[in-house]
Amino acid sequence: MGPDTVLNLAENAVLTILLVAGPLLIAAVALGLMVAIFQATTQIQEQTLAFIPKIVGVLAALIAFGPWMLSQVTNFGYQVLSNLHNFIG
Repeated sequence: MGPDTVLNLAENAVLTILLVAGPLLIAAVALGLMVAIFQATTQIQEQTLAFIPKIVGVLAALIAFGPWMLSQVTNFGYQVLSNLHNFIG
């Protein structure tokens, strides 16, 4: 197992992590920005107001993107396990 193989495997792992975490992070950031704009316009300075919409939004994104995220992770796992004999030998 050479350095090129390790770098390729690490690159694929990082890409898979970014693809899987991306939709949830984008949903959390977008909802946080909307709540921050709402708080700035209404002058409500409650610290805990941002948590409930973020939790609900991330849960909705998880329900919407969950099957796709699971398929990405299982495809990566399948690729790693199917090429395991190449890594050992």
